[in-house]
Amino acid sequence: MTRCAPLAPGVLWEVDAGGWLLYGYEYIDGRHPDLAPGSDDLAPLLHTLTVTSEAPWPEALNKKPLHTRWIEFLPEDVPPGLQGRALAHTDMSPHNMLMTLGGELLLLDWALSCPAPTWADTALTVPRLISAGHTPEQAEMIARHVPAYRAADPVTVTTFARTVYAAWENWERTRPMPHRAALTAAAQTWATHREKGRHTGTHAVSP
Repeated sequence: MTRCAPLAPGVLWEVDAGGWLLYGYEYIDGRHPDLAPGSDDLAPLLHTLTVTSEAPWPEALNKKPLHTRWIEFLPEDVPPGLQGRALAHTDMSPHNMLMTLGGELLLLDWALSCPAPTWADTALTVPRLISAGHTPEQAEMIARHVPAYRAADPVTVTTFARTVYAAWENWERTRPMPHRAALTAAAQTWATHREKGRHTGTHAVSP
């Protein structure tokens, strides 16, 4: 998958033997980004989100789209806007990001990538920004610098925010890990913000 992904480490070789698939990647000197308010890493993050949002899913690869993967948390009638075919990383943890010495932000570990709306990775970054100290309004303002997110239907994004919270809350209860409580709280904050119909940029969000 990494071979098809923009702004990802280059794959140098792969070996398929003994039931294992092993990849070798180029070595890149860097660090994980800081997503806190005022960080200089936010601009490279937005650049990376913009570039990756423009990449189509490689149809030769057969993986469940995001709306199918999360079907148990979505409404019965899945909005068409959630049935996208863009290439999405879907695991937007800062630990899956690397700031290079040249100031570029690369995305690592594409194991959970799948077809999704063009704006999905940006939307999944919003609760990460909230968890890093941004208010929901600030996180939305940052996200709206990505054209795909800015153009997304607000009602569909609100449905997605509810879905993210429902999924993360379920995983916190059924598969608890130390980092999940803070992320679930951030997702709840984001979903509540959108459901209250507050303005995000130039759009009013419908409840």
